[in-house]
Amino acid sequence: MHSSFDWKASFAARVMTLGGVIAYPTEAVFGMGCDPFQRSAVERLLDLKSRPMSKGLILVSGQKEHFEPFLEPLSDALRERFFSDQGRPTTWLVPDHFRQIPYWIKGEHESVAMRLTSHPLCCSLSRHFDRPVVSTSANPAARPSAISLAEVKHYFHDELDYCLQAPLGKSGTVSQIKDLVTDQVLRG
Repeated sequence: MHSSFDWKASFAARVMTLGGVIAYPTEAVFGMGCDPFQRSAVERLLDLKSRPMSKGLILVSGQKEHFEPFLEPLSDALRERFFSDQGRPTTWLVPDHFRQIPYWIKGEHESVAMRLTSHPLCCSLSRHFDRPVVSTSANPAARPSAISLAEVKHYFHDELDYCLQAPLGKSGTVSQIKDLVTDQVLRG
């Protein structure tokens, strides 16, 4: 990865550690992120988006080991499915049997949405943060997802604590969402 991206990802991880909300490029759109285990940060992110907590949020990381604790109670077949290449970015709805994920991330759901990413900047961000990062599209509710930093700034002005500038991924479409247990596509 280009060293300036790595420095930016390291700085953004520090901002999230301190409770900040950031914007960053993902596979297809700009995302907003924060520390999933800091309730006040998640609530601020949801307020900025005008998104109800009940909908839940996605956790993203480029490191397999970040997801291992959440997948441990599952069968080998389900863990293998989670890590398998789906040919495009895939967010899995994973059962939270041990209730490891707070309700402010899961919303009204029993499962948690998780995506193992290969996007270079997202990988660097989660590596520096040393755990999964909240990932939700950078847009207010009912508005199109931001596909440029200029659109992020138009939507949120100076309300975000940091915006990472780097290229979007090449997928061209948001991640598909699949149920890990049934393999059913819920958004495709």
